[in-house]
Amino acid sequence: MSTDVPHQRAFTVEVTRSTRRRRSVGAQLVGNTLRVAIPSWMSRAEEQHWIDEMSRRFTRKLSADRIDLQARSRALARRHDLRRPTDIRWATDMTTRWGSCTPVTGTIRISDRIAAYPDWVVDYVIVHELCHLHVGGHGPDFWALVHRYQKAERAIGYLIAKAGSDDTDRDDTDRDDTDRADRADGIGD
Repeated sequence: MSTDVPHQRAFTVEVTRSTRRRRSVGAQLVGNTLRVAIPSWMSRAEEQHWIDEMSRRFTRKLSADRIDLQARSRALARRHDLRRPTDIRWATDMTTRWGSCTPVTGTIRISDRIAAYPDWVVDYVIVHELCHLHVGGHGPDFWALVHRYQKAERAIGYLIAKAGSDDTDRDDTDRDDTDRADRADGIGD
């Protein structure tokens, strides 16, 4: 069965029902076809769920592959006079932050959720994490470095909007705007 993938995906989906599969679902991108293998007992609704889920996962991966994080971080570090990371990579398991930095090792991880965001937002997250190679917290010295990136405020606004209602359950009455924006934009230390 071949199904068009919703949301203008760059591939078509081919579903194979297997009597040998008991519980697991598998997917593989072959050329421009996403091959999804499901157990034969699954309902059409469950099949559609897995088509949508695997399509979402592979679309995210394709988006992440379009960006060379090493080259991008080198260019941004050079442009903004910041240290280069020893390693920078996409993280598929990062669900509550846009990025993280381990200053001791110089390692930066960027959530692949942002790969489909505009380049200037991805650049902001990279710059934010590069700044943590210089300053560990989120004080005035840190924000002075971050604001070397001209689109920092715009990107912060974009990320706050993307975070949406995720931040509405928190009591922010005793926090300043900088803390609130940093938590809402999902960027970690």
